Amino acid sequence: MALTFFPKAGTVLVCDFRGYEPPEIVSIRPVIVISPNHLRRPGLCTVVPLSTTAPDPIRPYHCRIDMDPLGGRPAAVRAKCDLVATVSLRRLDRVRVGPGRYRTGSIPPDTLRRIRIAAAISFSVELDALQS
Repeated sequence: MALTFFPKAGTVLVCDFRGYEPPEIVSIRPVIVISPNHLRRPGLCTVVPLSTTAPDPIRPYHCRIDMDPLGGRPAAVRAKCDLVATVSLRRLDRVRVGPGRYRTGSIPPDTLRRIRIAAAISFSVELDALQS
């Protein structure tokens, strides 16, 4: 598992979180890249994990996405924006869809913006500062 390209913000990939410690995410999960390319951090990008299980309770940092970001069947997916992680590109790969077949997904810019706002909420960033 390793990418050979630097992913753009809004790209949906899978991330191997094995090696993290519970209660952190410790499995291979779909993620959305939220970091912009201009940060110039060789080999690193920031991601938010996705889940099809609704959290209980739902908080403002759980961003609902009313689409399957991988282009499959329609599904309600939540971006778990309280679990933002900066990871090595070596942890990331495209989504496997068959033997030797892979793809990436993407989300629209307005959805990416909502996810970034939810991540900011998880850090208690003043939203007024994001608007300017």
